Amino acid sequence: MKPGLILLAGVALTLAGCSSLSNTLDTLNPFSKAPPKVKPAELPNFKPAAEIARLWQANIGAAGEYVFTPAVAGDSVYVAARDGALARFDGGRQVWRISAGQVLSGGVGTDGKLVVVGTPKGDVLAFHAEDGRAVWQARASSEILAAPAVQGDLVAVRSGDARIFGFAAADGKRRWMYQRSTPALALRSNVGLALTDNAIYAGFPGGKLVAVARNNGAALWESTVAQPRGTTELERIADVASDPVVAGSTVCAVAYQGRVACFDSDNGRQLWARDISSVAGLDVGNRGVYVTDEKSAVQAFDRNSGASLWKQDKLSMRGVTRPLVVGSRLAIADFQGHVHLLSDEDGAFVARYATDGSAIVAAPRRLASEAGVVVQTKTGAVHALTIK
Repeated sequence: MKPGLILLAGVALTLAGCSSLSNTLDTLNPFSKAPPKVKPAELPNFKPAAEIARLWQANIGAAGEYVFTPAVAGDSVYVAARDGALARFDGGRQVWRISAGQVLSGGVGTDGKLVVVGTPKGDVLAFHAEDGRAVWQARASSEILAAPAVQGDLVAVRSGDARIFGFAAADGKRRWMYQRSTPALALRSNVGLALTDNAIYAGFPGGKLVAVARNNGAALWESTVAQPRGTTELERIADVASDPVVAGSTVCAVAYQGRVACFDSDNGRQLWARDISSVAGLDVGNRGVYVTDEKSAVQAFDRNSGASLWKQDKLSMRGVTRPLVVGSRLAIADFQGHVHLLSDEDGAFVARYATDGSAIVAAPRRLASEAGVVVQTKTGAVHALTIK
């Protein structure tokens, strides 16, 4: 870890005299075990306009202090846990379950052929998607908190010191490494990557969004999502702490204490930007860009112009995940294991589903063959849900 880098958990502990920012960071921090200092909103009542039904449920094991995101490839769902458990489920049936042999901290990434996870020591572990057999092991420079990105002949991994590594999918040989200078103070987050056929998009501390060539790791362009503002180092934190989202020829990202902005994915030209603060992240639909802000309000912006469309703030301080576009609805989850559906038209609640009561920190993932999502709770419950 870079000297001078203060992690989010440490930042939260040093803010006794800054109650507003301290409360916000405690609520935002997915690695914290402390309960929120600000009382979360009570769940609002509403008349359901849709139904969330369970397709199947399984268990993989607790996430502990880490964030594990399920991976979906075709009809298969791959999940991992802190203790090294890694499993594949097809329609709720366990196809295989293995132990990676060490503690895991980041996962899961897959393209349906290779399954990749990371460890606190920076190890990158790859397994056959078909049967869970080990394929190769490689090494990054520090802990891996985000799910690796797997596509074709490349595995892209982001380490906790903000470096990006490109490994050959066939044998794990390192092809390249990308790094850039970062501020002395940054959030600790499980921010990952967006991997496409031509480039890798990644957000960085200091509010930067970078496009990197997938063949050699060279920087293609760099643009500013947000400029650090304020007089203290804490006030100047403006990190892109969630995954960028690529939609057609556009890539969008959002920064903590900064802005949401969309850019031309080919050259980094800014299309529009709006002030907002988020570490949960965003998703992009046909009409809008949807962002969960630092207070757990979901806000919608016009995809073309950035104009405000609506704001849903009735889940205040409930640790809401980034929105996931599912048809004409948005799926979000909260710190008590509830999955909520919002209308993408006006943000109104349309359905709700309760899991096991433990936090869902990783954003829901779309199912491939159903109009639905899969979520994983902190205690390791895996719920595949259909939307009717």
